[in-house]
Amino acid sequence: MKALLFPGQGSQFVGMGKDLFDRFDLVKKIFSEADQKLNYGISKIILEGPEKELRLTKNTQPAILTISYSIFKLIKEEFNIEIKDVKYFAGHSLGEYSALVSSGSLNFLDALYLLHERGKSMQEAVPDGTGSMLAVMGIKLDELEKLIQQLGSDLGVCEIANDNSEGQIILSGHVKAINEMNKILKTMKKRSIFLPVSAPFHCSLMKAAGDKMDEKIKNTPFKNPQISLVANVTAKKTNDSEEIKSLLVKQIVSRVRWRESVLYMIQNGVNEFIEIGPGKVLSGLVKRISDKVSSKSINTIEEIKNLK
Repeated sequence: MKALLFPGQGSQFVGMGKDLFDRFDLVKKIFSEADQKLNYGISKIILEGPEKELRLTKNTQPAILTISYSIFKLIKEEFNIEIKDVKYFAGHSLGEYSALVSSGSLNFLDALYLLHERGKSMQEAVPDGTGSMLAVMGIKLDELEKLIQQLGSDLGVCEIANDNSEGQIILSGHVKAINEMNKILKTMKKRSIFLPVSAPFHCSLMKAAGDKMDEKIKNTPFKNPQISLVANVTAKKTNDSEEIKSLLVKQIVSRVRWRESVLYMIQNGVNEFIEIGPGKVLSGLVKRISDKVSSKSINTIEEIKNLK
């Protein structure tokens, strides 16, 4: 059985999808629709940058969706490849929207609008310079959770934002609290890297963004997906459009349970993971989570052709 995965923030790069855009009218059409919907040149930012613009969350999120959806449509409509035996769709953070569009639950243009608004809301939820995110390597989840408890709340919020794989966990919160945790980890000889992000995603500091998006998501039409979504918030499958809406709101302030999601899919019969979108982040994480399954990423013409 297979699962289709869709990447999140951090997978973007200037020029992503350019070979597809240059060769296929279908991709040009999708890019043009995106420009019209957002009322500005997102396609120019994707293809030409500057990188500073692409890295703004309000641009990154719709940009990654546009590429992921373009690749998905090319596979089906230009190359007429039917990916058989797909049991689940899953996406990392904003990738959940790409998964929902591809599974027929959400209209592409509605998803673009929601992601642009989501990006803006997340950007504006915390004043510049007060939030931070830290990637921590080589530590078990329960060990890190104990350290967070010991840290307490005097320095502000320090929460787990992403449980990505065994030994790769992302922390999110106030600068002071994250800096202190970084010092503690350094004394323990644990490797940690500050992420170049504009806000502390997937933690309780995003509450204002969640509140803003609640109404927007509720007012958007969703259908039940044709193939089950494995949700970030629960690491379990759902087919219910109303539940999906509420999970998308919760996702903004909640931990992305990626490691658990992949394990859930494996336990339920998935032995092949196909990442659709820019970069190779998710297929790399799958390899770290389990060496008993295969994973690959599809984002070039050559890779699409080899997908038989």
